[in-house]
Amino acid sequence: MNTKFLVYTALMTAIIAIMGFVPAIPLPFFPVPIVLQNVGIFLAGILLGRKYGALSVIVFLLLVLLGAPLLSGGRGGYGVFFGPSAGFLIMYPVVAFLIGWARDRQFEQLDFKRIFLILLLIGVILLDVVGAIVMGLIIHMPIPKALWLSLSFVPGDLIKAIVATLIAVALLKNPIVSRVMRQMAR
Repeated sequence: MNTKFLVYTALMTAIIAIMGFVPAIPLPFFPVPIVLQNVGIFLAGILLGRKYGALSVIVFLLLVLLGAPLLSGGRGGYGVFFGPSAGFLIMYPVVAFLIGWARDRQFEQLDFKRIFLILLLIGVILLDVVGAIVMGLIIHMPIPKALWLSLSFVPGDLIKAIVATLIAVALLKNPIVSRVMRQMAR
């Protein structure tokens, strides 16, 4: 592993953790709050690729598992992996990996539309569907109802996907950053 890439991985882990300082928005009808950390997960995959993006999210989740209060609202510890948010948390590294995989395969053709489509399909739809299903199983809510209620995340997640896409496109236009991102795609 290249030391430079490990530094970028640690930096992305820190960015995801810092996003946890933004307070979560609780929903009165849903036990999982709206959080900003999804943007960090999206950016991990898009900016670092499948290997380093997933690694940054795994390191973040290991810190949370060990008790670091890095999730929105200052949550941390192994208990969060058994609560209503468990499906979303477990999907974070999977989503970062799949976003990175799609990014690595299409790196030369990346533009706003492609990046947004990748984030929409994997980061919004897949994450919300699997997260809602697992949440439904954990809290004994009928899966169709859990999926229906998870639609409340979609408007905010679309905004998060647009923000992450804008950041990624801006960084891709920088020749130095683009070169490093291309190297990480290998």
